[in-house]
Amino acid sequence: MSKKIKVKGKIRALFNLLLGFGGVLVLFTILAYFIVFPAGIVLTAFLLLYFTGLLLIWIYFKPLLLNEMVSFATEYGQVQRQLLRDLELPHALLDDKGKIIWTNDAFEELVKNEKGYRKNISSLFPSITTDKLPLDDERDSLEIEYEEQNFLVKMRRISVTDMIQDSDFVSEDGNENYLIGLYLFDQTALKLALRENDDQSLVVGLIYIDNYEEAMEGVEEVRQSLLYALIDRKINKWAASVDGIVRKIEKDKYLLILRKKSLAQLKESRFEILEEVKTVNMGNEIAITLSIGIGLDGLSYSQNSEFARAAIDLALGRGGDQAVIKTPGAIQYFGGKTQQQEKNTRVKARVKAQALQEILSTRDQIFIMGHTNADVDSFGASVGVQCIARQLQKKAYIVLDSVNASLKPVVDMYLESVGNEEDVIIGSSQALERANANSVLVVVDNNIPSRTECPDLIKNCKAIVVLDHHRQTAEHIENATLSYVEPYASSASEMVAEILQYVDNGVRIKSTEADIMYAGIVIDTNLFTTKTGVRTFEAAAYLRRSGADVTRVRKMFREDAGEYMAKAKTIRDAFIYRNDFALSVCDSTSCQSPTVAASKAANELLNINGVKASFVFTEYQGKIHMSARSIDEVNVQVIAEKIGGGGHMSASAAQLEGMTIEDAINLLEATLDSMIENEEI
Repeated sequence: MSKKIKVKGKIRALFNLLLGFGGVLVLFTILAYFIVFPAGIVLTAFLLLYFTGLLLIWIYFKPLLLNEMVSFATEYGQVQRQLLRDLELPHALLDDKGKIIWTNDAFEELVKNEKGYRKNISSLFPSITTDKLPLDDERDSLEIEYEEQNFLVKMRRISVTDMIQDSDFVSEDGNENYLIGLYLFDQTALKLALRENDDQSLVVGLIYIDNYEEAMEGVEEVRQSLLYALIDRKINKWAASVDGIVRKIEKDKYLLILRKKSLAQLKESRFEILEEVKTVNMGNEIAITLSIGIGLDGLSYSQNSEFARAAIDLALGRGGDQAVIKTPGAIQYFGGKTQQQEKNTRVKARVKAQALQEILSTRDQIFIMGHTNADVDSFGASVGVQCIARQLQKKAYIVLDSVNASLKPVVDMYLESVGNEEDVIIGSSQALERANANSVLVVVDNNIPSRTECPDLIKNCKAIVVLDHHRQTAEHIENATLSYVEPYASSASEMVAEILQYVDNGVRIKSTEADIMYAGIVIDTNLFTTKTGVRTFEAAAYLRRSGADVTRVRKMFREDAGEYMAKAKTIRDAFIYRNDFALSVCDSTSCQSPTVAASKAANELLNINGVKASFVFTEYQGKIHMSARSIDEVNVQVIAEKIGGGGHMSASAAQLEGMTIEDAINLLEATLDSMIENEEI
């Protein structure tokens, strides 16, 4: 054993130094013989004693030295092992499958298991699954919770191939063998401190009274101040209940400051102030509604303020009577159960019409675009904008890639009316080729970029105008040159019909164009039974005066036998879910436009007594389309948004990919169950 073990390092260097010193003495001894012979004899005797001593030390003390070194290493290993067992940091060794091989005292004390626990680590910490184990030499870490404590888990692979290479008991199997070292760092106190700090962070909010002017108009002058005082008191009392500060910045606008911890209380109560303020009544016929926009988790106070401003704009764009919370990564909605009141004044329409005229007048070419799978309202609004362009003597193109069966009669009639005029309707590829820096894009009946006929066209046009009557969602066209979004409007055709009357003292439109726009209003209002107000009928009256013929419009939308039968079968096969919701499936193989048939069937299902909302599914172009309708008791827009759609309170839709109709129905049912349980509907 001792022959195989060699001394190295500093001890080896010491022996080499002594031997070197002996060599120097040999040279001096030889030199002494030439100078003083007797001195040479004396030095020779000394050399013999010196080398004899070295030899004896090497022979005698080397085994003792090696034995001491082995003993020290053994004791040192025991000390290390004991220190590791006594280490206050919970530590364990796992095999490559996650099975526990060894644990120290701190780990055993934490999990309350005695020494010798040999089950898989996931039996103690379910979140540490096999796929979470490290696959390479990098350190993997994850956060877990265990018995109300927070831990940071760090894991690292430890190769054992080198350790077993010269073993007399085990041999290599040709594969890389390794263990996993696992450490648990207690972060409970840190997490608590961070949570406390986060709870105290600033939250900025804006509160707007949606219908201040309209509500005050119906109240006697002597009672107006009292009505306003009651509203102001309710808002201040509500803010004070969560330790917040509210300050009036205008007669119908407030600034709200509170802590993030208080915001959790408001979310839990689902912003009860939205309902409480509606109970204020001092003779006002219109219930008071509020819009609340809140921003938080920004990098600075100013960014929180920007988030709050964006949130209040979104709340107003969605019709008001709701709270919107905006963070850097998400947007939450609360409320929105009240149908927005129609504005009696048309000042806004006149201002927007003048702004639109100025924008179109300064551009070389105009592109008009609706949403994918265009409907009559989208096309009718596009035709109206094209009439404005004609009045301004500008070239305008309607971007339309495909025409479904329900829209084809309308498009054919329009093309026939324009006669020999070329390029009134172009495809997306043509639009992208012609667009330049001096082009303007008018988006109608839609404000979601991804659902437009040509999303890339939005990037190619610097000037963008949005004319829409749908409530805004988190995804909307930003930085538009002109945005005119009015959720109370019945249709985009109604909005454009109003604008036509204010451009150059009114635009002269042809009877065919009036028919198409009138048809857009008829379809979106379901024959003037949904979302119709005074201004809806005024727009319809304007179109009638311009030559719209009700009989021609009715003939335009007569259904073929296949579509009519599909709609009838859809209604027949409907079933009632939770006593309030009618659900059905429209067969897409028996009609050319199943989405149109589905929407018509959804409207018809509302005629069933007791049905609060209807949902019809159909498969079309590789997607599952859902049409949702209601009268006034349920906000189907909120339901549609939960599953990735949007629209109005009474008419919404969604497109679902990667699932079957059965999966879509199950998703809707689960969404309805959750919303009913959380009192969202």
